[in-house]
Amino acid sequence: MNPGTASPTVRPTRSRRFSTRFAVLVATAVTAAAVAAGYAIAATRTAQIGTGIVVIDTNLAYQGAQAAGTGMVLTSSGEILTNNHVIRGATTVKVVIPGTGRSYSAKVVGYDVTDDVAVLQPTGAAHLRTVTRGTSTGLKVGQAVKAIGNAGGSGSLVSSTGTITALSRTIVVNDDAGGTSTLRNLIETNAELEPGDSGGPLLNAAGKVIGMDSAASIAGGGYRELASTDGYAIPISRALAIARLIASGKASASVHVGGTAFLGISSVSPGYEYAQPGAVVASVVPGSPADTSGLAAGDLIIAVGGKAVTSPTSLQSIVLGRKPGTQIQITYSDTSGTTQTASATLASGPPQ
Repeated sequence: MNPGTASPTVRPTRSRRFSTRFAVLVATAVTAAAVAAGYAIAATRTAQIGTGIVVIDTNLAYQGAQAAGTGMVLTSSGEILTNNHVIRGATTVKVVIPGTGRSYSAKVVGYDVTDDVAVLQPTGAAHLRTVTRGTSTGLKVGQAVKAIGNAGGSGSLVSSTGTITALSRTIVVNDDAGGTSTLRNLIETNAELEPGDSGGPLLNAAGKVIGMDSAASIAGGGYRELASTDGYAIPISRALAIARLIASGKASASVHVGGTAFLGISSVSPGYEYAQPGAVVASVVPGSPADTSGLAAGDLIIAVGGKAVTSPTSLQSIVLGRKPGTQIQITYSDTSGTTQTASATLASGPPQ
């Protein structure tokens, strides 16, 4: 298999569950007394919690679904690295520390859709054990590796061993919503990856993280929840560089920091019956800013905030470039062909 090319169908390793189917705290104290000197010294050390690897459960309320993945703890206060596709569309996020009975609600600090990286912060987390970071430079084909993750979304951590089979791989990933995205410069491994493993660590023989498990190809093609034939991981050096940008609040064209602006529609490209480009409203979320502004299915959005909307993608880009709480003016053509304007205040919605 040649580096830089990929032919198999690839799917993210987030586990998705629909309603109809399955889609230690120890304290030690050391006290020394020196009566003659007239002083006492005391120190307390708190043991770290967990293994540095966590389970992530999300609720996708607008899709009527749930999903599960894996995360890596970067700081003792709970800063967690995972894949963006693990938390995409999530209305709530929960982080579970396997084997401890502890769980935390978490907020999305930020994410990078292009590189499939996200950072979470659990509320009230402290004294968490962190993963041991390695480097993704100097990796070699044939090198032994181990992948650990929430395989199958079971809530338990499972490991599988293998080797690095290729480097600098580029793949096209099929996502849960039927779209595709391209991931580049990945580590390829034959360590078995399953749905739910996304966001988990790929470790070297010394137990240090060299990559973040992100996708797997399926024998025979198509999206099937089966063991993978090839797994793919984002090099940890790149993932950590993006995580540092997010944690520092440095947004960019690809890095989103903070809440995600939410208009509350799904949209499609206009057909032949529409006289101009734009984004056709396919559905409106009840009670959303779009609903309050009067938008309805069939309306053609042609401008937002004075910027022309030429497609559903351009509409998404314009909205995501705003912050929740921003008021926008929407220009649209209703189903009778009459041009209308409406005002809406963007809400805070699911990450993209």
